[in-house]
Amino acid sequence: MISPKPCRYLNIILGDQLNLTSLIFADTDPAQDQFWMAEVKQASLQPPSHQQRSLLFISAMRHFAQTLNQQKIPLMYLTLDDAFNSFCDALTHTLTIYKPEKIRCVLPGDYAVLQSIKDLCAQHSIALDILPDNHFIALPGEFTQWTRGKTQWRMEYWYRQLRKRTGILMQGDKPLGGDWNYDKNNRGHFGKQGPGILEPALVFDMDDITLAAQDAIATHIPNNPGKMDFFGWPVTRTHALQLLDFFIEHQLPLFGEFQDAMWTHQPWLYHSRLSAALNLKLIAPLEVIERAQAAYHQGHAPLNAVEGFIRQILGWREYVRGLYWSLMPNWLDMNALDAQHSLPDFYWSGEVDMHCLHESLQQVLHHGYGHHIQRLMVTGLFAQLWQTQPLAIHQWYLAMYVDAVEWVELPNVLGMSQFADGGIMASKPYIATGRYIDKMSNYCAQCRYKPDDAESENACPFTTLYWHFLERHADRFAKHPRIGLQVKHLFAMSTEKRAAIATRVSHLRQRYSAGHY
Repeated sequence: MISPKPCRYLNIILGDQLNLTSLIFADTDPAQDQFWMAEVKQASLQPPSHQQRSLLFISAMRHFAQTLNQQKIPLMYLTLDDAFNSFCDALTHTLTIYKPEKIRCVLPGDYAVLQSIKDLCAQHSIALDILPDNHFIALPGEFTQWTRGKTQWRMEYWYRQLRKRTGILMQGDKPLGGDWNYDKNNRGHFGKQGPGILEPALVFDMDDITLAAQDAIATHIPNNPGKMDFFGWPVTRTHALQLLDFFIEHQLPLFGEFQDAMWTHQPWLYHSRLSAALNLKLIAPLEVIERAQAAYHQGHAPLNAVEGFIRQILGWREYVRGLYWSLMPNWLDMNALDAQHSLPDFYWSGEVDMHCLHESLQQVLHHGYGHHIQRLMVTGLFAQLWQTQPLAIHQWYLAMYVDAVEWVELPNVLGMSQFADGGIMASKPYIATGRYIDKMSNYCAQCRYKPDDAESENACPFTTLYWHFLERHADRFAKHPRIGLQVKHLFAMSTEKRAAIATRVSHLRQRYSAGHY
């Protein structure tokens, strides 16, 4: 038996840590240290991951490994062909080759991965250093310090703190333009004419590395959901920078006004599609923010568009990361509304007679993508009104969106989308009838269901389930300052109408649970 080779540090690089500016590259010596990356099947099987999500991660990892090799950084890279099912199996195997004094890793984006690394190091009596992730704008410990003494952790005030500290969109100690946000200007819809002629989306051809990764996925993970008829995601830093240029030039000016709008067969509209590159760390949030801010100062984009875009990154993205690490592992047990129904099977097939869901789900299947309103107010809204078990819808989002990493996906889904946290993230559930979808899209014009109807055969299921949701949770929300009026409207309905809504809900439960759609 060959003894393991001694090394000082074994430096782990995870699949969403593909930045050369990472602290993992500080204080290392190529003569003494070893870097390590691994593709493992479990990452794509628990839960079963969209084929494009797996391809995005693995192709980006392989491109990053090529960059490290070009820079003569010593790297052990395990591929799917090495047939390791789990992260722990792959790392345990590596410890038969190397005998490190210490394992180093930047803080993972997944609590379970962090626990696995800690447990494995303890089992093998190896010292472990978890390094801060300098990709983010918030300083280590800043979010925890900000929450102290606060009964509510609202994103708006966290966002303001980060703006004040960084000077982003600030004019001295005042917000640029006089207001902290411009939501009132960012709720536009296209009207009957639609969005008009849009700049064709920038997509990236699959090179030999991506094609080889695609073949490996087809061999080792052949039965996962999603389609592979389109793949144009950025898998290198060069791609990410090109996509940023494209967004600033062609989409940012109208992003603000139409960021909440939806339109049939238009998956991208004015959205940047940069979230996947950001979450893999191919591009840094601060450089994206600086480019957007410069576009305002150069007169290329209006303040409402620039502020709305920056708030998604400096506000929400930094906020949900703080929430994730503040509340894990408790997130996984949250179910404040006692939602107990299974996720309907049509979420995995897209075959459903509600046009808004059909359109949004087919888009996810074909592209692994949906913008924030499709996620929050179509796929997420139905899941909440259906009163879906929070972990079931969490696992679907984690599996099906190419940009999903648990630290960002879990709080957004369980907190923002499903209100499973009972109000930590949002002061009220994000619920609406089908009339909201009708206002913000052309989906309803092509649907058999009527958004204003709650009880007939043509009633929009969103509208029916909305009133049923309020019926079930009336005691909780009757005195709520923002939802209480809707509860009063419910109680003002005739007994016959409320009974008809209940009957319609029973029909929907039978229809969609049985797969008759």
